[in-house]
Amino acid sequence: MNTNTNMNTKVDLFDLGPACLRVAGVVDGIRDEHLAGPTPCPAYTVREVLGHLVGLTVAFRDAARKELGPTTDTPPGAALPVLVDNWRELLPRQLDELAAAWRAPEAWQGATRVGGVDLPGEVTAAVALNEVLIHGWDLARSTGQEYAPDEASLQVSYGMLAPAAEAAGSEPAPEGPFGPPVVLPADAPLLDRVIGLSGRDPGWRPA
Repeated sequence: MNTNTNMNTKVDLFDLGPACLRVAGVVDGIRDEHLAGPTPCPAYTVREVLGHLVGLTVAFRDAARKELGPTTDTPPGAALPVLVDNWRELLPRQLDELAAAWRAPEAWQGATRVGGVDLPGEVTAAVALNEVLIHGWDLARSTGQEYAPDEASLQVSYGMLAPAAEAAGSEPAPEGPFGPPVVLPADAPLLDRVIGLSGRDPGWRPA
């Protein structure tokens, strides 16, 4: 998982479908020549971000289903993601399955596990949506595509990420894998504020 999170955040029920559908559209726009290109994730090319997305969609789908095992127990940074050959067919299907799994009421009840960490179901759902939304931005920005997530999904991500920055107060914010969160003015676009809080530069462009 490649975002800063407040694991105590409580959230209302929400649908992962719009975010998953938007990211599936970004995936459809990725060409073979993009795969070796840089991304906002310093250690990952487009290929590795896609590989990470393949893995996390399975992990969070299985977490929703309470099908705990290797897919939910393995920390995300255990190895550099390897992109499977059939990713173009696989990722859209897994994004659909992820959204469908979190529409089941029982997915939100009790605890589950992802990345080897036990979490309440509702928190896991928020992390799942945030992962999809943020990595969708990574891929869109890296491949020159427009990216406009729905407002409801952005609000879920912001609601999860903002408390960590606010809790830091005047102290330096804890540094995530992509650098410290960037707190932007309240009048900045919500997408930019979410991206900043994830530890990325909203203005990043491939060189």
